[in-house]
Amino acid sequence: MLHKAGTMGVCKINIDTDLRLAMTASIREHFAKNPGDFDPRQYLRPARDAIKAMVQHKIKDVLNCSHRI
Repeated sequence: MLHKAGTMGVCKINIDTDLRLAMTASIREHFAKNPGDFDPRQYLRPARDAIKAMVQHKIKDVLNCSHRI
């Protein structure tokens, strides 16, 4: 639906919630596996990677605009 909306002239599509969910899921997974980690560098690094992967997916597969910059 988002790809179709983009082809129909929709100029703004919010993906922030998806990014927050990806980050939160990554942090929860990290703490489940490593409950003693309290240094933000240990759990935010994989969270940033999860956000990057989600952004790449949204740009390439959902919004189909990887060739537009």
